[in-house]
Parts: sequence; structure tokens; C-alpha cells
Amino acid sequence: MLAWEDFDAEADADALRKAMRGIGTDEDEIIEILANRNNEQRQEIKEKFTQCFGKDLVDELKSELRGNFEQAVEALLDAPPVYDAKCLRRAMAGAGTDENVIIEIMCTRMNEEIEAIKEAYSAEFDRDLSEDLESETSGDFKYLLVSIAACGRDESDEVDEDKAQEDAQELFDAGEDRWGTDESTFNRILVTRNFNQLRATFVAYEGVAGCSIEDSINDETSGNLQTGYLAIVNRAKHSANYFAERLHDSMAGGGTDDDTLIRVIVSRSEIDLLRIKAAFFVKYEKGLASWVEEDTSGDYKKILLGLIKGDDE
Repeated sequence: MLAWEDFDAEADADALRKAMRGIGTDEDEIIEILANRNNEQRQEIKEKFTQCFGKDLVDELKSELRGNFEQAVEALLDAPPVYDAKCLRRAMAGAGTDENVIIEIMCTRMNEEIEAIKEAYSAEFDRDLSEDLESETSGDFKYLLVSIAACGRDESDEVDEDKAQEDAQELFDAGEDRWGTDESTFNRILVTRNFNQLRATFVAYEGVAGCSIEDSINDETSGNLQTGYLAIVNRAKHSANYFAERLHDSMAGGGTDDDTLIRVIVSRSEIDLLRIKAAFFVKYEKGLASWVEEDTSGDYKKILLGLIKGDDE
């Protein structure tokens, strides 16, 4: 999503106020504005709304809206690290932990994004994200998440082919070539190497092991650790494919995982949603917008489609 040309924060703030005045709410006007402004512009609208009318825009909208539409609107009005922080807190608060949400966020974000999430998490909840991840998870999966939260990944674009061969051999020795699995080796390599380097390592691994890194991870690990490792591999190989699968799984079968559907569309809307749409079509032979059209309804459907911008764009 690009910045809206001829943007006027005050005009948008006033239009949103008018959309909520009187009997009934003009949901179409709310969608028209929020689905066509980027996040930086939405933050300006929020600030201008308070300056002009002495009220909090999010609180005003929440009092007027309901259900999944309300959830999508609130997500759009959060700054990205704040939204991720809130998703992580919900995934760990109360009874049980939603590990899939934690994996989706922690295993796909870059160092700068994770640092911003940690700051937002502390500001919003007066809690330490790394400590909560450590207390809410266990075993090697816990070590994976704490390592990621330490933000030690090399983020250069450089590829060392000799190092890739060396890492591939280490991964093979730690998994397929021994009884049991040395998860610490997998953790160290998957968490600290840049994504270009990992792609080279995975190519070298096939030559060493005679199978893909995914096959070995599926054979040698299980549960949340396996899901986390595979998320990192998919993020390195083709990020758009990973998120296309997340979106498909949120709508496939009986019922819809609306939390995931909203989270992925909103969080990727200004990063790689175009690539995700293309990957979705290639993988499932049907456009993302068409799936959303059939799987959702009402104003909730309208705002998601407003973000997706159709299958042909």
C-alpha cells in the first residue's frame, strides 16, 4: 500500500467524525479512508482527531463498530510494532498459549522490527517480551524464541559459499547423521545467519544429505519446534509462500480463523502483500480476493477487500 496522494489528515479526521455522528454509522466512509491510507497517514489522522475534537479516534470507532470489522479497524490504527506486541500478548495471556501466532511473528520479523516490538510490548503492558516468551514456552522451542528475541541475526546480503557448505555439513551431522538431534546447532545456524546465506546453505544441504532441509526437519523434530524451524526456512526461501499458506489455512475447511486472516493481511499490506497475492494464486489456482469474498461478509469483507485491492492489481 502506497501513501495516499493529496493526503489531508484534518479532512480525513473530520470525515471520520461525521461518519460516526447521529443515528447510524457510515461504515463505507470509514472503509474508504482507512483502507486507502498507509499506516503513517493513519497515525497522523489519529493525532489530528484528538487535536481537533478532544477524543480518541480508536475509542470512538470501537464504540460504533462490532465484531471482526471492529477488530480489523483497530488493527489498521495501531502502529505495526504495537499491533504485533498486542498479538503476542493475546497469544500468551490467560490459559494456554497460541504458539502459531508467536511463531508467525517472531520467526518472520527482522531485527529492527523485533526491537520495536519489544519496546512497544514494554510500553503497552509494562512487561518484558523475552521474559514472557521464556515463561510461556518450554524446551528447545523456548530457546529458539529467546534467541530470536536477542536479535543476533546477520542482516547483510553477503553470501559465503564456503560457510554455506560448512553449515550444511554441521546441520547434517546434527540431525540425519546421528542418533537423536542436536537442536542447538539448528538453532544457532537458523537464527544467526542472514536469509541469503541460509538459502545458499539449504542448497548445499541437499547435496550433503540427499534430501531437503524441510525433509530433515520433519524427520528429526516435532511440535512447535518443528513449526518454528520450518517457518524460518520458508521465510528465508520465499516469504510470500509462507504467508500465502497462512492465509489459505485461515480460510480452508470449516470456519474461518479471522484473527489470522486479519493479522496477515494488515501486517503485510505495506510490505509484500502483492507478492503474497501472486504466490497465493500460483499455489491455490484462485485469487486471494476471491477466497476472502467467499469466506467473509458485510463490512468486514469490504475492508479486507479494500486492503487486498482485487486479484488483478
